[in-house]
Amino acid sequence: MDTKTIEISKFFETKYPLNKDGLADFFSLFKIEVYKKGSIILKANQEEKTLRFLNSGVIREYYTGPEKETNINFYTQPQFITDLSCFNDNSKTKKNQECLTKIELLSIDKKAYLELLQKYKCGQSFMDGSFLQLLKNKELLEYNRLTKTANELYLDLLISKPNWLEKIPQYHIASYLNITPETLSRIRKRIS
Repeated sequence: MDTKTIEISKFFETKYPLNKDGLADFFSLFKIEVYKKGSIILKANQEEKTLRFLNSGVIREYYTGPEKETNINFYTQPQFITDLSCFNDNSKTKKNQECLTKIELLSIDKKAYLELLQKYKCGQSFMDGSFLQLLKNKELLEYNRLTKTANELYLDLLISKPNWLEKIPQYHIASYLNITPETLSRIRKRIS
């Protein structure tokens, strides 16, 4: 097995078992891209024309407003990081993605990906499952942000995403929780 596809192979074996020949062709189309810390890999108002898989590193996803940036997600483990909604419907994204560390991506051009889907008819379960997971995550995030206190949200992160708290600067975690870094510091002191 090609070393560049080890993580993505694990991803598909556990989450989306597909046609083995189709997977081999799929993996062969990926190219490796390396970005340094601070690089912007996705900017608001651009089209998603590439399917991207995070092989290693940490990425923050955020919205920009007139007065501040608000973090909406972090990627710390091998997974797809493409704005699938925009990728699927040819619209422009509202999201930005920045490398918080050096990262390695596997990427495939949208046209090549769509041709592969036509050839093997084996990617629909991946897209359907990805959209369902995306919707589930978005609804949970909205629900939590509207119904939980900052203290409760931080406790949720301690339980469900401890790797975020280890790998991501605290001011980014504060933005994700929609609180100030000082408030986050007070919460952390109370909990410890």
